[in-house]
Amino acid sequence: MESNRELLKEKQIKANRSRFIWKKRIAAFSRWLHNYLSMFSFLIVLFFAATGLTLNHAEWFDGKQIEKKMTGNMPAQWVNTSDTNQVKKFEIVELFRKKYRIQGYVSDFMIEDDRCSLSFKGPGYSADAFINRQDGSFQLIELRLGLVAILNDLHKGRDSGKAWSWLIDISAAFLTLVSLSGLVMLFFLKKKRFAGLMLLVAGGVICYITYWVWVP
Repeated sequence: MESNRELLKEKQIKANRSRFIWKKRIAAFSRWLHNYLSMFSFLIVLFFAATGLTLNHAEWFDGKQIEKKMTGNMPAQWVNTSDTNQVKKFEIVELFRKKYRIQGYVSDFMIEDDRCSLSFKGPGYSADAFINRQDGSFQLIELRLGLVAILNDLHKGRDSGKAWSWLIDISAAFLTLVSLSGLVMLFFLKKKRFAGLMLLVAGGVICYITYWVWVP
C-alpha cells in the first residue's frame, strides 16, 4: 500500500515537472517569437500605423496635387483602322511610357467609333489619354497627388499591384502573430497577468462603446 502511494506521488512529481518544462518552453518560445517578429516587422507596422493617421485626416494634406496636360500626335495608322483588333495598343502604351514618362499600369483601354481612351493608375497617380482615331492626335492628362497620397494608397492597396497586396497580407499575419505572442507571454507573468487582462478588456469595452454610441 505504501509503495503504491510512493509510486503515485513519484508519477505526480514527474507529471508536474513535465508540465513545468513545457510551460517554460512555451514562455521562452513566445518571448523569442514576439521579440524577433516585432523587430522584423517593425518598419512595415510603423508604416501602416502612421498612414492610418494620414488616412484619417486626409484634409490636412489637400491641395498637393499637380496636374499636367500634354498634347501630341502618333501615327494615324495605329488607330485609324476599321478592325478594332488592329489598333496598336502595345505601341500606344509604350509611346506614352517612353516619350512622356507615364507611369502606373493600364487600367482601361476603350476603343470607340471616333476615339480611343486609356487610363494609367498607380498609388497617388493617374493619367488619362484621349486619342482621335482619324488623325492620331491626342490629349494626355497626368495627375500626381503627392507623397502622402502615395502612402495612403499603399496603405489601402489601391492601384499598387499584386506584389504589394501580398505584402499587406503578410504584414497583417505578422501583426497578428506579434499580438498573439504578446498575449501568450502575458499569461506567464503572474504579477502582471491580471492587470494586463483588465487593460485588454477595458480597451475592448472602450472600442465597443465608441462604436455603439458615436458611430452613425
